[in-house]
Amino acid sequence: MANDDSTVVLTDIKAALAAAENEAAEKPAALLVVGGDLNGTIFDLTGEEVTVGRNPDNNIPLEFNGISRYHFKLKAIEGGHSVVDAGSRNGTFLNNKKIEAETPLNKGDMVKLGNIALKYLPKGDPERLTYDKLQKEANTDSHTGCYNKGYFNNALDLEVKKSKITGNPLSLIVFDLDHFKKLNDNYGHDAGDYVLKDVAAQIRAGGVRDQDIFARYGGEEFVILLPKTNLKQSFEIAERLRKLIENHEFNYEGNRLPVTMSVGVADYRQGVTTGTDLFKRADEAVYKSKQGGRNQVNFYRAS
Repeated sequence: MANDDSTVVLTDIKAALAAAENEAAEKPAALLVVGGDLNGTIFDLTGEEVTVGRNPDNNIPLEFNGISRYHFKLKAIEGGHSVVDAGSRNGTFLNNKKIEAETPLNKGDMVKLGNIALKYLPKGDPERLTYDKLQKEANTDSHTGCYNKGYFNNALDLEVKKSKITGNPLSLIVFDLDHFKKLNDNYGHDAGDYVLKDVAAQIRAGGVRDQDIFARYGGEEFVILLPKTNLKQSFEIAERLRKLIENHEFNYEGNRLPVTMSVGVADYRQGVTTGTDLFKRADEAVYKSKQGGRNQVNFYRAS
């Protein structure tokens, strides 16, 4: 007969397994990149049809050698998905065999295009929880919970390419915390760490949308990439977030800490050809905010 301690442990294990199964059940089907620079990256499969190819307007854009502009499609069918080649130059391979017609996918099937291999994970597959955790660790700033610089830079380049093709608006907000070094010197680095974490939490809760990409770029500098958002809209969002931080009480060990931010906004328009171009414009607008007295928002103006 099991003792009380072992019964408790067994109950905890069962509860943990049940929680994992419930979490996995909420996950959509996905493709997992196996090998190469994107190893471990997960692409969720949502919608009736998912396109994969080199062009940035694909649902899953993969800009690598050997991949056609529109390489293959996944179609939602009863119980899962099927794969069909989209007229690619080099063909689409399923488990190392070139597909000639629409073919249903099974758990663990490997779809290969060019040098990229994608593993099919059906909806509710608990295996993907492990990959979700690894991907989150690779793409997230551990202190603030925001995306990290590497993830942001990749997303920025991709969204600029999308805007080139689709003509959809795209904006970028960049902000620095004002006099952050002085705050660290006066109140200690633990206070500074507290501020970084709380600022990130306030910004996330105060209006970052599901489509936006909020990242810690480095030190006290943060960025928010806003797809399908024009300059006027992004300026209004930036001003609202600036006021949010200005009015929030940052209290640490009995001290109310002075926290404000200088913000710059820029959008995709003539003269922007790369993600770096867009970032430089927003960063220049941050400099204007600092020159103007800090705790304000400016947008990029071409000289």
